[in-house]
Amino acid sequence: MDADELIETFEFLGDWEERYRYLIELGRELPPLAPEAHVDANKVRGCMSQVWLTHTVQPGPPVTLEFQGDSDAHIVKGLIALLFKLLSGKTPQQILETDVNGVFERLGLESHISMNRRNGFYAMVERIRHMAADPAFAAR
Repeated sequence: MDADELIETFEFLGDWEERYRYLIELGRELPPLAPEAHVDANKVRGCMSQVWLTHTVQPGPPVTLEFQGDSDAHIVKGLIALLFKLLSGKTPQQILETDVNGVFERLGLESHISMNRRNGFYAMVERIRHMAADPAFAAR
């Protein structure tokens, strides 16, 4: 799903109660994260909730990244799923070029989730960008 499709879906839903339900449903649809991935190395710092993110590299060409994640909070799990819809399956370069912050604002989330969740969301974005910026991908 690209950014425009996601924004269109949010606009179609109308009020924020429906949008929160949609986010929670997205989170419920996330594949379970393997228990062995719930380790400190995969934990995202800066989140009030427990959040774990990891990735696998899909050989190309082109090389793409697939993300996996989990959280102990329903809305946060939905935000993870939203990020994965935007970024999973893309090349590292595409991930780095995606204006996630702009999409976040266009979805209206900037003003409809708490500051702590917003900070956590941006911490997840930075973690994903860090994964995509791995110098090993430059050689491929």
